[in-house]
Amino acid sequence: MSEQFDAVDVIVAKRDGHRLGDAQIDWVLDAYTRGVVADEQMSALAMAILLNGMDRAEIARWTGAMIASGERMDFSGLSRPTSDKHSTGGVGDKITLPLAPLVAVFGVAVPQLSGRGLGHTGGTLDKLESIPGWRAALSNDEMMRQLEDVGAVICAAGSGLAPADRKLYALRDVTGTVEAIPLIASSIMSKKIAEGTGSLVLDVKVGSGAFMKDADRAGELARTMVELGTDAGVHTVALLTDMSTPLGLTAGNALEVRESVEVLAGGGPADVVELTVALAREMLDAAGRPDADPAAALADGRAMDVWRRMIAAQGGDPDAPLPVARHQEQVRAERDGVLTALDAYAVGVAAWRLGAGRARKEDPVQAGAGVELHARPGDTVRAGQPLLTLHTDTPERFARAHEALTGGVVVDPQGVAGRRPALVLDRVAAG
Repeated sequence: MSEQFDAVDVIVAKRDGHRLGDAQIDWVLDAYTRGVVADEQMSALAMAILLNGMDRAEIARWTGAMIASGERMDFSGLSRPTSDKHSTGGVGDKITLPLAPLVAVFGVAVPQLSGRGLGHTGGTLDKLESIPGWRAALSNDEMMRQLEDVGAVICAAGSGLAPADRKLYALRDVTGTVEAIPLIASSIMSKKIAEGTGSLVLDVKVGSGAFMKDADRAGELARTMVELGTDAGVHTVALLTDMSTPLGLTAGNALEVRESVEVLAGGGPADVVELTVALAREMLDAAGRPDADPAAALADGRAMDVWRRMIAAQGGDPDAPLPVARHQEQVRAERDGVLTALDAYAVGVAAWRLGAGRARKEDPVQAGAGVELHARPGDTVRAGQPLLTLHTDTPERFARAHEALTGGVVVDPQGVAGRRPALVLDRVAAG
């Protein structure tokens, strides 16, 4: 076919700070998906977008063109409303595991299309694959049946959703353009809108262990995504949450599943419970269930019942013992004082180096590897007290995990006990 535009003209327009027209955006993403626009040309355009930005209408059109590159799912045939959650990723962020069954207790379907981990942030599918028999790949028909029957599904996104995003995502990773807010927002929201959920709650992480270290940029990303969802007719709300310290007391696949089950049993770390309930309230409110009490459904076992059915429906055995790493090593406090810092990024990199994460998409992960925390910032500790336990099947990894923690674990003899950062920092809604 004869091409409507020339890629160089589109690149030059954005390079020189002009806004791209609707037809230019539609063409360039379609042509890139078809292979007419080359990777090096899209790299140049992505860098021009990173440097010069896009306005709200441009980002909305870009997102729409990414959605149009593939299929759209339709949940309108379900007997219950749908609500979904997306987290920008962090260390120890296992919230999806207790959250999906908890929201489903109240007659809301939760279609949680999740991914695998890369680098220091863990992937939800990797965590669940530590449960014997559980499978991530479901057909659309299986997914629909499970949403109608159980109310919650956590599975891999099909390759048909926003294929332009998959191609562009890989390119951004190797061209230094990952941080472009228009491209981050459109990447996340194109998949979520194509997925067809009725409402969406975004958990935008801020801090050392987050993708966005800076609160102002995280707020800009949250506002951009809320606008994109709203413009597409999806009820969208965002919470900005702290990721300077890991969530909960574990980072690593089977370790995080075990902790999630503790939360579903009515226990678990206070911060994991707090964020699970806060996000559940937002999801339920958006889905027309404002009077639901998610805290009660965690405490009385209803959420656990849905969890067991959800795991079993995907071939998993909810009663099977979880994998345990063959080797453990402890990190102990060097002095008396208050634990004033437990850096999320340092813990995430240590867990990754122990085998819990991957450097490349095709790398395997160790189900039992990771880091277990025995103290939280604000706790008083004594010299020699265990602060962390490192878990791995390959003990030669311990040395590099210890290196990752250097400077990330701080015990201050003059520190103030009991001082903990707020978990939910802000809420962003349309209007």
